[in-house]
Amino acid sequence: MKPPPTLAVPLIVLPLLLAGCLSSTPDETETAAIPELTADQKVSIVFESYNYGLAGAWTDTFNSLLADFAAAHPNITVTPQKPAGNSPNPATDTISSIRNQMTAGNPPDVAQLGFSDLDFTVNQLQAKSLDQLVGDNAVEQHFDGDTHPFAPGARTLSDWDGETFGIPFVFSTHVFYYNASLFEQAGLDPDNPPRTWDEVAVAATTIVNKTGKGGAYIDCLTKTAKDWCFQSLVRSNGGRVISEDRDTLTFADPAAVEVVEMAQQMVKSGATPTLTQKQGYEAFTRGEMGMLLETSAIQDQFVQGAAGRWDLRSTTMPSFDNKPVVPTNSGASLFVLSQDPAKQRASWELIKFLTSEQAYVKISSGIGYLPLRTGLMDDPAGLQAWAGRNPLLEPNLEQLKTMEPWISMPGNDYLQIRDGMMSAVESAVFQGADPATTLTAAQEQANTLLPAS
Repeated sequence: MKPPPTLAVPLIVLPLLLAGCLSSTPDETETAAIPELTADQKVSIVFESYNYGLAGAWTDTFNSLLADFAAAHPNITVTPQKPAGNSPNPATDTISSIRNQMTAGNPPDVAQLGFSDLDFTVNQLQAKSLDQLVGDNAVEQHFDGDTHPFAPGARTLSDWDGETFGIPFVFSTHVFYYNASLFEQAGLDPDNPPRTWDEVAVAATTIVNKTGKGGAYIDCLTKTAKDWCFQSLVRSNGGRVISEDRDTLTFADPAAVEVVEMAQQMVKSGATPTLTQKQGYEAFTRGEMGMLLETSAIQDQFVQGAAGRWDLRSTTMPSFDNKPVVPTNSGASLFVLSQDPAKQRASWELIKFLTSEQAYVKISSGIGYLPLRTGLMDDPAGLQAWAGRNPLLEPNLEQLKTMEPWISMPGNDYLQIRDGMMSAVESAVFQGADPATTLTAAQEQANTLLPAS
């Protein structure tokens, strides 16, 4: 069996040579649990993806990919669908959508689910172990690819108890974007952006006072933002939101309280305007905000907003004094949910295609997601030209070296735990509630939702 991933250390490590889980001895030939499809075997599958709830480049790119897949696999018919729900962010509706379909007895065959949903996806939605479906040798061969393997740190992001349940799909880290034009107007040096959060606060105040524009917005501090970025801030301050053994919530510990106090003070001083998540990144897009900590997944929106109007630049996330910055990742993996062997095999073929070199060229150039086959960035036949046109990607690549995974909260009530934590953060930062008291109260409530040991 493959060893479980170690979450306490950076993920960029040399991959281990893995023995086949389905073989009783290393010398035996591994046999997949599901048969290959014959050339004339017709199979129809349903693919649920929140990308289909996003207009423009997202839907267009995935429609193009599915057309390519259909040409390569004429015997497999894929019906795409977005999650059922009305949330502004369709990814928020994914779990409830699939859970309702499971209750009705017709879940999708393959689904795109977030890294923060991993515990629930494996233990409640009963995603299938890919190692058991197709054999762990086949899984590793897919990760290795023909020319460009997956980044080492990405391979285990959807592993559980040493088995691969999902293939990481779309992926981003948070990047510190800044408006170099506003820096110049405020008398700041755009070639030397802030490196610490103390420096960010000073620069943001200067921008507000000198230009009348917004200073800085940290898109980690609202319930809508979820907790992937907040986890990174807390880790970068030396803390955690949950213990390494996942048994104890720790988001009211001093390291987390200090993060919230820092952000609250920026709001109180006027360095950070009181905005919703959407208002924050839209203000930056219009050139009305000096700095923004934001997912790299919406970089194209900033590029288009800045084009010919203001100078957009990016750098890595600021630190807390001299502590090391610990980026976390957002994004999702692809999972097989079907119980039917033929649909399981068709789903695996779709997953392989959507995480292939060919697909990542389209996904990255069309949407802006970082390709998990990072060697494509240096390949003239891959994404080299695109990478050359997008120097803003450099911080994203740099942060892969020290990245740690977005940790999913445990149990069936994991969303209530996460949302309760982030509601407490939001009320402290933007409504002025006492950080320590508010986080402690939220943690005490969340403790009642943890699964029994």
